[in-house]
Amino acid sequence: MSAARWRGVAGLTAAVAVAGLVAGCGSSGSSGSGSTAGTAPATLTVFAAASLNHVFTDLGATFEKEHPNTKVTFSFAGSSDLAAQLNQGAPADVFASADQANMDKVTKTGRITAAPQTFATNTLTIVTPPGNPKHIAALADLAQPGLRLVVCAAQVPCGSAAKKVTTAAHVAISPVSEESAVTDVLAKVTSGEADAGLVYVTDAAGAGTKVTTVAFPESSGAVNTYPIAPVADSEHADLAQQFDALITGPEGRAALAKAGFVTP
Repeated sequence: MSAARWRGVAGLTAAVAVAGLVAGCGSSGSSGSGSTAGTAPATLTVFAAASLNHVFTDLGATFEKEHPNTKVTFSFAGSSDLAAQLNQGAPADVFASADQANMDKVTKTGRITAAPQTFATNTLTIVTPPGNPKHIAALADLAQPGLRLVVCAAQVPCGSAAKKVTTAAHVAISPVSEESAVTDVLAKVTSGEADAGLVYVTDAAGAGTKVTTVAFPESSGAVNTYPIAPVADSEHADLAQQFDALITGPEGRAALAKAGFVTP
């Protein structure tokens, strides 16, 4: 082999070797734990009372902005339904209940081990279709014959509160329907299927001009307390605690107060 030809082969061999070395270094760097490129977002699952739908959805978006590569998903329903799902093993990271009783049910099974924190309170109000066609002016008016009244079922926090205030006031109501979530009660009133409903003041505020609101003083006799806690077997324990901190912190309290909740 001539000297010129040998030098050409040697040069090609060296170039291939260098290219392989560079490729090998690049492969090693891409598998490092410090790289976030291409990493699937962590999904934080929050079980929350139906009455928290709007404000928690907004706070979830805030949390995502503050925690890049994190996705917050919500399951909104009546607190009793959510507690039952958690006790049956449904995967979740955070539970926010509309009462302490349903939080206690989950705590007793061991799925909640941290001390729940109270972040808001809520009370009931009467809602009617716009203009209040049945001229309801007081809690006692809900007992009038022929009134299509809708309330929450007794096992749901808003239903428990409704039973408490009407019993204490000796008002014998005869609802045509008992719903599993306060949002369902509101929907029946806004759709014209009901003449009146008992919902939280926050739901009435959120409905705006779709309903007429009738406050009643007896509502102060049934104040619902909202606790929140991370789920013990959460796969994202740090994120769950940080979400709790957002809800119970200044930013969360401001959003809740704007939505009509009373905050600690």
